[in-house]
Amino acid sequence: MPPALTGRGACILGEVATLPAMALPAHKPTLAEFLAWEEAQPERHEFYRGESFAMVGGRRINNIVTGNLFAALKAHLKGSRCRAFVESMKLQVAEDALFYPDIFVTCDPADLRTEQIFRHPVLVAEVLSASTQSFDRGLKFAAYRRLASLREYLLIDPDTRSVEVYRRNERELYELHDQTGTDALQLASVDLRLPMAELFDGLETVGQATG
Repeated sequence: MPPALTGRGACILGEVATLPAMALPAHKPTLAEFLAWEEAQPERHEFYRGESFAMVGGRRINNIVTGNLFAALKAHLKGSRCRAFVESMKLQVAEDALFYPDIFVTCDPADLRTEQIFRHPVLVAEVLSASTQSFDRGLKFAAYRRLASLREYLLIDPDTRSVEVYRRNERELYELHDQTGTDALQLASVDLRLPMAELFDGLETVGQATG
């Protein structure tokens, strides 16, 4: 198998064709083939329509916000039938798509029994960076919208502190609820109200450390 590209560049799994230019393109793997391949890789990859995308190393600012949101969700959901999961859990969106969301919440009994691959989230959250923003807003969001269980898609930009919630309405369409600059994040899918001060707690110290 060829190595994955660094960053979020695409790489085709499978044997690279060495035939003339008129030859058929290289084989694009199935999800099962991708999963078997990824098990042998030192880093994580997301998968979409036969292509893999290597996961880049995270920034401290993203880690702080992700940690704050996960801690709030975990505490809020304690004792309920729902659970929050963070970063390293696989979410299968379709037969040809698998991602590692920053955070997601599922209430599905089958999901709560699985050890590896989840399929029925009610909430997905991505914490944006310059290198992932277009992917998270575009192709990934289009793929997530195929999930019948999904009620909300949350995008957080820790640099600008913008907070966008895309919420599925009664017509099965996603409406933008821009919560940037409000006092609290409102997530209807899990009935959570989280003060923005708690969501962004710790960011004021970023950049003050030396070394």
